[in-house]
Amino acid sequence: MPLLRCLNCQAEFPANSRIYTCQSCAGLLDVVYEVNEFSGERLMSVWDWRRASPKAVDQSGVWRFRELLPDADESEIITLTEGNTQIWNAPRSANYAGMNRLCFKHLGMNPTGSFKDLGMTTGITQANRLGATSVACASTGNTSASMAAYAARAGMKSFVFIPSGQIALGKLSQALDYGSTVLQLEGDFDDAMRLVREIANETPIYLLNSVNPFRLEGQKTIAFELMQQRGWQAPDRIVVPGGNLGNSSAIAKGFHELLERGVITKMPKITIIQAEGANPLYRMWQSQVETLTPVAGAFTLASAIKIGNPVSWPKAIRALRWSGGEVESVNEQEIADAKAIIGSDGIGCEPASAVTLAGIKKLTAAGTINPDEDIVALLTGHVLKDPDYTVNYHRGTLGYTSKSGEKVELASNHANAFTQVPAEREAILKALGF
Repeated sequence: MPLLRCLNCQAEFPANSRIYTCQSCAGLLDVVYEVNEFSGERLMSVWDWRRASPKAVDQSGVWRFRELLPDADESEIITLTEGNTQIWNAPRSANYAGMNRLCFKHLGMNPTGSFKDLGMTTGITQANRLGATSVACASTGNTSASMAAYAARAGMKSFVFIPSGQIALGKLSQALDYGSTVLQLEGDFDDAMRLVREIANETPIYLLNSVNPFRLEGQKTIAFELMQQRGWQAPDRIVVPGGNLGNSSAIAKGFHELLERGVITKMPKITIIQAEGANPLYRMWQSQVETLTPVAGAFTLASAIKIGNPVSWPKAIRALRWSGGEVESVNEQEIADAKAIIGSDGIGCEPASAVTLAGIKKLTAAGTINPDEDIVALLTGHVLKDPDYTVNYHRGTLGYTSKSGEKVELASNHANAFTQVPAEREAILKALGF
C-alpha cells in the first residue's frame, strides 16, 4: 500500500489523507511505494502486455503502469486514454544545436494538448476517490485546460484562477469550453497560486496544482512510457522546460523508481531549462545556495513557464542531485529562434517547449553537453496553444515591453514570411518560382 511521506521531515500519512503538504512542517509530500513489492522483470512484462489490451485503463499511457500508481479501482479512474505520445527524430534541430542526433518526445499530443493530462488523470481520480465534487487550480493556461476537461468527464465543478491578461487565448478557450468557472485575478501566477491554496484549505474544493502529490504521480509515467518505447534503455539525458518544476521533479521520481526496481541501470541526467526572466531555480543553482529566492515580476513570452516562485523547487533540486543534472537559462530571442527550428522539423510546439532546444544549443556550445550524447528533449505543449506567438514571429512583429517600459522587438531569424501577391496568374507563378 502506498503512503504519503514528507520530503523534509519524513513524517508519514495515509494515502487517502486529504492534504497537500506535510501537517508537521508544511513540506512537500511524496507518494511512496514498497520497493520489493514488484520486481523489474515482472513490471516490464505486465506493462508490455498491456500495450495490446483493448481496455481503456490499459490503453492509457498512465494507468497502464498502475503498479506504481496510487490505488484506484477501475470504476473510479477518470481517463481520456492520455499518454501514448510520440518520440520523433529531429535532424534539423540536432544540427542547429550542434548535436549528432536529437529526439523530441511530444507531450503536446495529449488529449488537451499538453503534458498536464498525465497528472490530471491521477489528480482527478484521487479527487473522485475522496468524494470531492469540485476542484480548482491556479494556471497560466495548460493546467486549467486539462483540469477543466477531466473535471467535466468526472461530472465535477471546476474553478480556474488565472492572472489577468497573462494566459494564451488558445488555452483559455479550452477551460471555457469545458465548463470551468474562470476567475481573472489582478496579479501574477504566484498571487493566483497563493490564493487558490488558501481557498482550498478553507473549503471542500480539491486543489489540483502540482503541490498536490497525486498530480505528479501521473506525470512521472512520462519516464515509464519513454523507457517502454525505447525497449527499457535509458538515454544519457532528459531535457525539460522549467516553470513550476513539477514535471522535472515527477520525471526524476519515475526514473528513480525504475532504477530502484532494476528496470533501468542508470539515471538520465535531468536538465532543466528556464526562461531568463523567470529563472529562480537557475539563479539558485548557480549561486550554490540552499534556498530558492523568488523572482519578483517574472516575465517571459513563453507564458506556460512565466513563474517566479515555483512550488516544486525542493523536488527539482532532488531531481538534479539524483541524476547529476544541470540547469540553464535562455533569453527570449533564443526561445523564439529555437521554436522556429523545431517547426522546420515538421513538429511544432508552444513557446515554453522550445526552451529545451535553446538550452541544448547553449550547453553544447559551452562544452557541457557532448554532441554524441543520447538526448531526449521534452516538448510539453501543442503548437496551437499559442498561435499568435508563432504568427507574430514569422511576420516579424514579435516583441514585448520591458520592465523599464522599453519596446523590445525580437529578430525573426528563421522566419517563413507571408508573401503578398496580386490575384493574377502571372504574379502567382512568379512568386512560386515558375
